[in-house]
Amino acid sequence: MTRITLSKANFFHNLDIIKEKTKSIQKIALVLKDNAYGHGLIEMAALAKEYGISRAVVRSHSEAQKIEEFFEYILVLADTPKVPSKKIRYTINDMQKIKEFPKGTLVELKVDTGMSRNGISPKELKEALSSIKEQGLVVESIFTHHACADELDGKYELQKEQFYKLKERVSQTLKLSFHSSNSAALFRDDTCDEEMVRVGIAAYGCLELPFASSAEELKPVLSLYADKNSSRVLEEGESVGYGAVFSTREKTVVSNYDFGYADGFLRACSQNYTTPEGIEIAGRISMDNSSFVSDKDTLLIFTDARDVAKFADTISYEVLTALKPHLKREVV
Repeated sequence: MTRITLSKANFFHNLDIIKEKTKSIQKIALVLKDNAYGHGLIEMAALAKEYGISRAVVRSHSEAQKIEEFFEYILVLADTPKVPSKKIRYTINDMQKIKEFPKGTLVELKVDTGMSRNGISPKELKEALSSIKEQGLVVESIFTHHACADELDGKYELQKEQFYKLKERVSQTLKLSFHSSNSAALFRDDTCDEEMVRVGIAAYGCLELPFASSAEELKPVLSLYADKNSSRVLEEGESVGYGAVFSTREKTVVSNYDFGYADGFLRACSQNYTTPEGIEIAGRISMDNSSFVSDKDTLLIFTDARDVAKFADTISYEVLTALKPHLKREVV
């Protein structure tokens, strides 16, 4: 059986660091979208509540409903409700979508300050606020998302400046809250002067931000283990798996474990992956299993998604969110 363990101690350690940077636990909104970055929506929501987090951010209405009992505030990034909720807020990503929200819905208006993805343009702000009022919606916040918070190319500063100017202009006539910081933005700045921060990858301990020393103190929350299906002794030169791309260099034991690409083990790791214990993968990752040069009954596949990402030439986000919901998750 493949199973995931979630370190409560590491998660709380990360939240301690985040709380120190925000100076208030009330500012922290934990991003739980896409099954809490593969960690498990309900498992992480319960831990967050135990720590004292009262705000969450999700992708869809269905995700919000599943965790409604855990939080006082939930922001949905990409969905519209059928009926308004007193606890769930919904993002307006486009002018044309405003008419789709039922009267009385709590909404937050997203403004595109340079990512050119979701959100209205700053030039549409006045029209959008007017349309929101006409539709009978209740706007509580205006926010944006940074495209380059983890880059030192000057674009982050330009987006931040544009958002602050927008905030100053709107605040002259409306009493709204404003937020823009994601994990990288929070850790690259010395101060946190916004009402809320949307923290995802940092809370899970896999933020990659070499120029922010405090990010190095974060600890990965998720580890993954797989149980052995079978073992066999192979002679020198015998091959393993599809395509026979792996051959033994000497007489050795090769075992097959119940973790494959159907479970979220990226096939790009085939032939080149090595576990944290130095155990070499044997050939291609299959749909439901993978072979390793090992005879262990239980194999530690990884403890840090960033390490796996290097083998797959990707990012930790993809490694984590690829992990399927059917895998057993256990808080330890």
